[in-house]
Amino acid sequence: MTAETSQTLDRGLRVLKLLADTDHGLTVTELSNKLGVNRTVVYRLLATLEQHALVRRDLGGRARVGLGVLRLGRQVHPLVREAALPALRALAEDIGATAHLTLVDGTEALAVAVVEPTWTDYHVAYRAGFRHPLDRGAAGRAILAARQPGRADAPGYTLTHGELEAGASGAAAPLIGVTGVEGSVGVVMLADSVPERVGPRVVDAAREVADALR
Repeated sequence: MTAETSQTLDRGLRVLKLLADTDHGLTVTELSNKLGVNRTVVYRLLATLEQHALVRRDLGGRARVGLGVLRLGRQVHPLVREAALPALRALAEDIGATAHLTLVDGTEALAVAVVEPTWTDYHVAYRAGFRHPLDRGAAGRAILAARQPGRADAPGYTLTHGELEAGASGAAAPLIGVTGVEGSVGVVMLADSVPERVGPRVVDAAREVADALR
């Protein structure tokens, strides 16, 4: 800690991070041990966070992340979208296909930014706000693949055809190394198959977006 930082705020943020990393919540004693502070301090931190709906406690006394975090999370999408747009524009113009940034939202894939090419006569109409299951479509499948690291045969991108729209093919690559953001960058096109150069180009675009978000 430095003179310019707040110890109390630091501890509160550490509580939120600890709770976000567990599916079962944490007790006051567990938080006290992890933070290295006494239980009284933890009680005060939790009470303050509860007032802002950032933390909730169940009947068993275990603390969990509260719904207030979701309201904060909604404001992340515009920031992520803005950071991703330059890479998406370049990808759409280069490939001549609709480019998109997709993030995980619960059990679904949510398109948060979409850029259409300016020079093509036809392209797939794909809109920000479009949702689909994670196990359908290149965007979701790329995210699921990233959850299984270490596959030697993986090219770094995922290709699909006709899973979300008849006659449309997709290619997507996951965002790698961005703390707190799980998503992918991809393109969707009216074609029976994805041209060979598209996959590596999508990987490059995903890397550019990841760099912009770090």
